[in-house]
Amino acid sequence: MQPFLSACTNKQGFKNDNTHPVVIIGAGAAGLISGYLLKQQGVSVKILEAASNFGGRMKRTTTFADFPIPLGAEWIHVKPNILSEIVNDDSVNIDVKVEKYNPDIDCALYEGEKISIKQIEMNKESKFVNSTWFDFFEQYIVPSVEKHIIYGAVVEKIDYLADEIKIETSDKVYLALIGFNPTTNDGEKLYYDAAYGQNSNLHILGLFAVGNESLSYLRLTDEERVKYILHELDKIFDGKASAHYVKHIFQNWDIEPHINGAYIRDNEDWTAVKKLGESADGRLFFAGDAYTDGEDWSAVNNAVHSAKRAVQAIMDS
Repeated sequence: MQPFLSACTNKQGFKNDNTHPVVIIGAGAAGLISGYLLKQQGVSVKILEAASNFGGRMKRTTTFADFPIPLGAEWIHVKPNILSEIVNDDSVNIDVKVEKYNPDIDCALYEGEKISIKQIEMNKESKFVNSTWFDFFEQYIVPSVEKHIIYGAVVEKIDYLADEIKIETSDKVYLALIGFNPTTNDGEKLYYDAAYGQNSNLHILGLFAVGNESLSYLRLTDEERVKYILHELDKIFDGKASAHYVKHIFQNWDIEPHINGAYIRDNEDWTAVKKLGESADGRLFFAGDAYTDGEDWSAVNNAVHSAKRAVQAIMDS
């Protein structure tokens, strides 16, 4: 590819063609949805993805168990009709099964204590059955935009002040931290049934740890980490964890290339985040799970809604 890509729009208003597409940076949930919705509007797009694959923090393994296990985006945090909202096409039959938690009886181990789903505000949560967020996007969203994705394209510079927007790419990695100050004095840890609702006889326990709660695991080698976790569980399950341990898989998002983190916590005031999400000169638009409107935080559905807002702003520009 050329070191510079030209993109719409010009300073007189929104114009678009195959020579000057809307350029989307990142093929995660927000980037894929933005491209998908723009394509539905007949808009030409290019998606620049730094990695060699799409999905961002939507990731799964199909070799660990007899059903796919998410290694990133896991739950549907809102009503399952979000799936039809994403597809945005009544003619498409969405053949996806989900299992909703029962907040009155289902529980998890939160911070080492047994706690009901209702207490940790997971009342609306559902799990995909024999599927994941990655599989859903792969089946229903990606086919529309895959040929427009350019992999290995790390964006170095965006010049949106000239008459024509220029996007420079290279093989160098540049990280921009905008408005967020990561802290380690906050976090959470959750043990949950990773086989919940699945058509499987396997017993698989998931551990979700972020922020300060993840540090004790990250400082250890893989072997030490397993021993540490089993010791932690043995105290809860009277030694049965070690006795029944078979194997494990570990995903550290802090060291994942081009991602460098699990998710954004809702510690910042949402009005400040909304301000950060405003367009630059009406030509550079922002979407992603960090750009909350105050209704939700860091989830696929939030990335979807932010993408819809960005696409609408582009069409209105």
